[in-house]
This record gives sequence, structure tokens and C-alpha cells, in this order.
Amino acid sequence: MPFHSFTKDEEGWENLEEREAYASPYIQVRELKVRTPTRPEGVEWTVVHRKAACVVVPVLANGDFIIIRQERVPLRGAMWEFPAGQIEEAGDLFANGIREMREETGYMPAPEAKITSLGLFFTSAGMTDEVSHLMHVKPVVPSPDGPQHDADEAILETRIVSPATLRKMIADGELYDANSLAAFARMVAMGLL
Repeated sequence: MPFHSFTKDEEGWENLEEREAYASPYIQVRELKVRTPTRPEGVEWTVVHRKAACVVVPVLANGDFIIIRQERVPLRGAMWEFPAGQIEEAGDLFANGIREMREETGYMPAPEAKITSLGLFFTSAGMTDEVSHLMHVKPVVPSPDGPQHDADEAILETRIVSPATLRKMIADGELYDANSLAAFARMVAMGLL
């Protein structure tokens, strides 16, 4: 399955008014008045724009997964998740995902690895246009350089888990980040798990 792009401004959509409410290197908040197919007079909406992201499912040759436990400031805690990151450069989504996987886990694709797109999903379509591209990489092997965390990351632990353990972590509410749950659902739907 190739990566998809989302067609914006389908017929019947038009910005009537737009202003920037806030901007940083990471997000942009826009106040809009938008004409929609069912609301020709327009509707006011606040939209958070964020760079697209890649979420990587690293899989060992034996079928076990690599997950990380990372601090998440908005949650004031740490959570288990698959490696992920915003796409910083234009270009190959797969290359961005592989870079994130290497940096965060210390694993890289084996020479015979197959990289499979698991599609995409929108993280919270009612308030943001952020899209996460999901990818499955099998098999992965330890990188000779080990993990190379970004200065703004706080990755506390890397763990190898079996498919059964991953399922249990999800069922027990121990792994609950949206990126990882979406990747898990896609793997199940595509017969990869």
C-alpha cells in the first residue's frame, strides 16, 4: 500500500476569512471562517496545523516488536509507543521514518528488510490537520551506532516485546498512544499480526 496524500479543498469548500492566532516552529493555530458543502454561509473554526509525522513499527526477524518508553510533557508522564517523529525534510517518507527509528531505538533495517506502508491516519480531525504515516519494517537489527536521541527527547527505555505481550499491553491499557494503536489496528487489518 503506497503512502497516500489527502486532497484538501474538495468542491464546495472555501476559506472566507483566515488569521493566524499563534505560530511556533512546531504548530500554527489559525482562526478560520470556512464555507462547506452543507454550510454555504460559512462556519467559524480554529485549526491547529502541524507537520506530518512518520510512525515506525520495528519488527525483529522472530516477529517481536521494538517499543520505547518516552516522557510526554503534556501528559506529565511517560508512555510506551512505537518510534515516531515529525517529518522535518521534504522527500522520502520512508527515509524519515527509518531515521526516527534509528535515533530513538538504536535499530535499523536489515539488508533484506521489507518496508511496508500501513497507510495514514489523522490524529484528531476535529481540531488539527496533522497526519501520521504508518510504516512496518521487518526485520530490523541493532545499529552499530546505537540510539542517537534528539536533545528534546527523553526516551527512558527500549523494550523488545512479543506480539502476545504487545496485545496484552494494549488490552490492559499499558500502551495507549494513538500512533501505536493506529499502527496495531492496521497491522491486524492487513494480516501482519
